[in-house]
Amino acid sequence: MTSATLELACDLISRPSVTPEDAGCQDLIAARLQRLGFTIEPMPFGEVNNLWARRGDSAPLLCFAGHTDVVPTGPLDEWTSDPFAPVIRDGQLFGRGAADMKGSIAAMVTAVESFLAEHPNHCGSIAFLMTSDEEGPSVDGTVKVVERLQQRGEQIDYALVGEPSSQAKLGDSIKNGRRGSLSGWLKIHGKQGHVAYPQLAKNPFHASAEALAALCAEVWDEGNDYFPATSFQIANLNMGTGADNVIPGHLEAQFNLRFSTELDPDSIKSRVTTILDRGDFHYDIRWRLSGNPFVTPVGDLVEAVRRAIAEVNGVETALSTAGGTSDGRFIAPTGAQVVELGPINATIHQVDECVGVAELDQLSRMYQRILEHLLLGD
Repeated sequence: MTSATLELACDLISRPSVTPEDAGCQDLIAARLQRLGFTIEPMPFGEVNNLWARRGDSAPLLCFAGHTDVVPTGPLDEWTSDPFAPVIRDGQLFGRGAADMKGSIAAMVTAVESFLAEHPNHCGSIAFLMTSDEEGPSVDGTVKVVERLQQRGEQIDYALVGEPSSQAKLGDSIKNGRRGSLSGWLKIHGKQGHVAYPQLAKNPFHASAEALAALCAEVWDEGNDYFPATSFQIANLNMGTGADNVIPGHLEAQFNLRFSTELDPDSIKSRVTTILDRGDFHYDIRWRLSGNPFVTPVGDLVEAVRRAIAEVNGVETALSTAGGTSDGRFIAPTGAQVVELGPINATIHQVDECVGVAELDQLSRMYQRILEHLLLGD
């Protein structure tokens, strides 16, 4: 017998919402929430569809946050089946977005439906914040909705993000924070010339190799109780004219730091430029901050999530701040407690992305128990 969560997940997956497209996903979600008494408020910005839906006007406000957009499929001929035609094989639901994160969204909706059927007069408020700009540049999505909410004094107390957080078993890991992400684009200036006459040229790699090595070897911090040590990685290194007898005139390097709460962007930039300035070369550098680190210490939300996981799946969950960025980085600075709980992440962004069918109903029950713990004091 097909469950309500599985049916909704399939309906969402069948809509080809490749970022920044929403493909009607939010309309489907809004229609179900409106029947539950939610006030529906579309918040489009640019090409991005966003949805804010709220039921109740008292504190605390528990917000389910997620994204309806998905990454591109990649080569279709590498998929076992059509990525936008959901199919079940060997207990797994296959399709783009199954794990990241249409399965979570379906579980959120059915959890609220079940919760309200049993507790229509609960304390506090429930909200949904959905965007179609999480897998893209993330400039017209959650960040804009949060800005609008702040402008009118609407405060989220608890945010439950449906990102795929689990490793081997549903609920074995949750994210109670994320590292910051700072990228740099570095251009080293040399002087082009013939390889046979190096005295008449200046090789930008030879000039900067010691500085680049120093950046790679730098111990940025030791991390802390919530975060691993900051990581510096060179992602791209480009130079050359294509000829084997020409010393290139420039070298371009792109790097990224995933940093903990021990650092801030300004201190990182200062340390990078201090190392570069030791070298005998000229350079230009530009920066892009994708997000600052955030952490939700153990408290009401973390404990409610831990309890719900143990009750439904018998798992003792681990706290983690590893992985990439998420839209939680836009919600946490408002003072909200933020936790990410979602399916196993083994196939996200891959060909034949999938989620366990049984996981979907388990996740819905977890979300429902979290509602009961936080809004009923259960």
